Formats: sequence, structure tokens, C-alpha cells
Amino acid sequence: MALQLWETLKEAITAYTGLSPATFFTVLALLWAVYYVATGLFGSSDDHIHQRSTAFEEQMEPLPPPVQLGEITEEELKQYDGSDSKKPLLMAIKGQIYDVSQSRMFYGPGGPYALFAGKDASRALAKMSFEEKDLTGDISGLGPFELDALQDWEYKFMSKYVKVGSIKKTMVPVTEGDASGEASGAAETDTKQTEDGPSQTPVTESEEKSSPADTKEE
Repeated sequence: MALQLWETLKEAITAYTGLSPATFFTVLALLWAVYYVATGLFGSSDDHIHQRSTAFEEQMEPLPPPVQLGEITEEELKQYDGSDSKKPLLMAIKGQIYDVSQSRMFYGPGGPYALFAGKDASRALAKMSFEEKDLTGDISGLGPFELDALQDWEYKFMSKYVKVGSIKKTMVPVTEGDASGEASGAAETDTKQTEDGPSQTPVTESEEKSSPADTKEE
């Protein structure tokens, strides 16, 4: 029975396709292989596209409103460098802190300006430098062109981002020894002036001769 079915199938293949049974099954196997490879390629590509779209949707989620921090130290600012996704992404220019969370692709981890996040990068922005020594808010010694460049950056941040605070200025403490030294120095100066008394202008010989005491009465 099975042999009869096989013979009938071979005759049908030859009649309808014009191919021998061996050629027909070879072509069928090749078509299946091509289908399998194509499905694997396009399927993985679709998965990759889906992953990218999911990541994009996550980035497009509405950001929480900026939180005003007031005055914080430079050490506290380092906590907002983007390493913690639950915290806002902050950056400072000339001591003023801005929330740059909306530009996480630039200032967040992996971004081209990621090393500026969590710092006052005024000097680096003015010089367009990526060196560690320039990641500071100290702008002393900059030239006019560098200061103009820094001003442009500040205008850009003021117009695009929300200011959320400022960097607390560190005051240089005056030690007790310095204060007492200054006070003692001032006291010594006053004492010396008192002991010396008012300065007197020396009298010249000509003035002595023409003094009223030496003038003869007529």
C-alpha cells in the first residue's frame, strides 16, 4: 500500500512540476533552509528594534519637576552626576546649579559631556577642555575669548535649564594666631608713634639768622 502511494506521488510530482522526485525534494529542502535563515535574521532584528523602542520610550517618560536644593557644597553636588538614576542630573556654571536631566543623553553616563555632571565645570567649558584639572569653578587667569565662551554657555543654560541652587562658597577661616598677630602689630605701631612724638622740622641756618629775636631795634 505504501509502495503504491509512493509511486503515485512520484508520478504526480513529475506531472505537475516537470521535475524528478529527487530534484523536487532538493528544491524543497533549499527553500525551507532559506526560509529558516531569513526568519532568524529578521526575527532578531525585530527583537533589537523592539528593545531600542522600549529604551526610547523609557527616555521619553515625563521627568519629575526640578527640586530646588538651595546652597550645597561641591562635595554634595557630586551625588548628582547621573550614577543614580533616581536622582536628578545636575551641573553648575559659575557657581549656579542647573538641572540638566532632560539632556541625559549628553551629560548622563556614557554621554560626550558626562564628566561635567555633578561638578562646576566653568573652567573646562570656557577652555573646551576635558582634562581633570580643568573640572573646576575657578576661572581666574582666563583670557577674554575664554570668558566670552563661558558667557555663551551660561546664557544657554539659563535659557534651557532650570536653576535649582548654588554652590556654597567656602570661607577661609582666620586662625586665632593670625588675628592676635595683626592686633599686636597694630599696637606696636601705635606705641612707637606715641614714643617718638610729633615730628619736628629742622630749622635752617638762614632762618635762625632772620629770626625776630636776633633783629636789632632801630
